[in-house]
Amino acid sequence: MAKKQRGARRRKNGGIGDDDVDNSREVDVVSNDILEEPELDDLIEDDTTRAASLATIRQTKLLDSLSLAATLSTEKRAAKREQGLRTLFKAMTQYATGAAGQEVIQSRLDEVIIPICFNGLRGGTSPVEQYASCRVLEATSILLGGNNDDYAEQVCKTLVRVVKMTQRAGQVRGAALRALAMAYFICATDVDSSDVVLNLCEQVCAPEFRDEVVPPSLRATALDCWALLSTTIHNAYLAGSDGSGSGDGRGLVILPLLSDCLNSVNLDLRCAAGECVALIHEARLDLGIDDDEGENASERRYRRGSWDGSEWEVLMDEVKQRVAELSVESGKHMSKKAKKEQKSTFREFMSTIVDDEPPCEVVAFRGGQLTLTNWKEIIQLNYVRHCLQTGFQVQLMTNSTLQLIFGADGDLLNTATQLSQLEKRHHLSKASEANKQAYNERNKVRKSRVRAQNSFLHADD
Repeated sequence: MAKKQRGARRRKNGGIGDDDVDNSREVDVVSNDILEEPELDDLIEDDTTRAASLATIRQTKLLDSLSLAATLSTEKRAAKREQGLRTLFKAMTQYATGAAGQEVIQSRLDEVIIPICFNGLRGGTSPVEQYASCRVLEATSILLGGNNDDYAEQVCKTLVRVVKMTQRAGQVRGAALRALAMAYFICATDVDSSDVVLNLCEQVCAPEFRDEVVPPSLRATALDCWALLSTTIHNAYLAGSDGSGSGDGRGLVILPLLSDCLNSVNLDLRCAAGECVALIHEARLDLGIDDDEGENASERRYRRGSWDGSEWEVLMDEVKQRVAELSVESGKHMSKKAKKEQKSTFREFMSTIVDDEPPCEVVAFRGGQLTLTNWKEIIQLNYVRHCLQTGFQVQLMTNSTLQLIFGADGDLLNTATQLSQLEKRHHLSKASEANKQAYNERNKVRKSRVRAQNSFLHADD
């Protein structure tokens, strides 16, 4: 018997194809190699046709997920509700793209999305369902965009109640706080309302809240939310002293708390505190840079933007020493992975807090790269990336709100001619609609041929 070619042999337990394809979906696999039929040229004739094809596929999948989600409010099985919320989150982050996706989300907001999320947050539901509901609300804020104060006010009361309920799971309370912070960061325009959320974050990140010990993971989440909302306020209100009679900035008030968090045994809490200190220190230094002043930048920087001579100088010296220690800390009390993560993270913090150097983070995407050189943008990027997960790239290319926040050019992001991972998934992978259809057709032909061959067995009946 002739040996089959490598492409014709079937690998046991083979992968789906692309690294970012959702492995939880059930996909019929015949071969690990990309099928030669249909050819890519037959599927996509030009860039315009390809873009239209992708938009149609995304729109169809989004509408299907929303139609399924509409039935979740009356679904009695918790497992079905949880799965439906996960499916809706994936559809919203990966398929709700551009102005068309935003219109679909806006049209189904009051009828589908908010009711099923509030239903999932009611008492008696499982923590998994409550967590998934918060994640959907968090992603909804990004898709709606700015100038949506009504949405922020609509979800505020419910999410604040979840955060304050100490009997709820820590992860659920953290997810609710993240969704609340995202709503006021993206949608709200009222500064006073954002101050209310900042006050809540400062209360939750304390060691005790409402006479209950706060879990370290929830405290770390509260600091992340505090840092996100602090990127929207002026440096003087964040790290300025009481020169105008308005009191010390928010960052200066919580500096003692951040110093204590840096000594915590929880890695996430230490990293969150270090990020907040880096943001405050950067804002403090930027207070000395004012275009209206005549001195050179160095003189202005160290005349107003330094900690020297202030009441916070001693505390900041202790914080700088602790950050430097964490950047080189080693010992058997930590795993190798945790030590590596801590050293890498705190070296970035140390470059700003100790050496007064700006950070630098590069985000690579199809068509170019985005360079971030301040902690405000990096904090916003990490928060949005945590929310969207695998949908971050496609949302960055199609969401005008994210492009405005990070200063990206939407036209430039979509000018590349090579296929993205999402396009490969839809057109080339074994999970694509074309390959699924071809596989089903082969199955039909094979079953028909087998029935014809076995027909003589039933000829006498």
